[in-house]
Amino acid sequence: LGGAYVIIRNKTNNRILAEGKTVGNTGNTDLIMKTPKERGNLISDEQAAKFLATIDINEPTFINIEIISPFNNKQAQSTVSTELWLIPGKDILGDGIILEIPGFIIDILKPRTHHYISLNSIKEKPFLVKANIVMMCGCTIRKGGIWNSDEIEVKGILKKDGEYFEDIDMSLVETNLFEGNVNLNSAGNYELIIYAYDSKSGNTGVDKVNYVIYN
Repeated sequence: LGGAYVIIRNKTNNRILAEGKTVGNTGNTDLIMKTPKERGNLISDEQAAKFLATIDINEPTFINIEIISPFNNKQAQSTVSTELWLIPGKDILGDGIILEIPGFIIDILKPRTHHYISLNSIKEKPFLVKANIVMMCGCTIRKGGIWNSDEIEVKGILKKDGEYFEDIDMSLVETNLFEGNVNLNSAGNYELIIYAYDSKSGNTGVDKVNYVIYN
């Protein structure tokens, strides 16, 4: 998904000690999600996304690590951080420092942002709404999968001229792709909000578009 951006700062003076993007893939899904985790066992492998920094310090230094992700999906970006001491000559390798990025990446595909739509072209027939939804790691959402679409509530909230208009039930039609329908029989300025919610993890995500239906 284009990686996450990492900034490591000296906590005392806020000076940046290292920064850059992660490289690698989503890692070994079976190892991360299916293998029982025991103390000392790694959940990362050589291919898993990471940022490796060499910090030049001559005394113990308290640092802040900030992660901005997903770097290439601005509407879904989250920032998480942690703080810790670095000791000169004492590496932090293996699984390193793991920070969890919550959320879903949602891209509304239809209607397009600020799309002008003739009322005559849609009147008295279902208006199709589409959204692509993926995990923050890029892992797929599908029926019966590890990230099971049956366990994720996806819904549209439609507003017309600033007022609530109707909810839209969304369902999976293929991997990551959700669709729904609504009947629109009047012109106006519409705002569509689509959210995803996983009750087991508390994971959430939102995207919004505005469009116009004219006579």
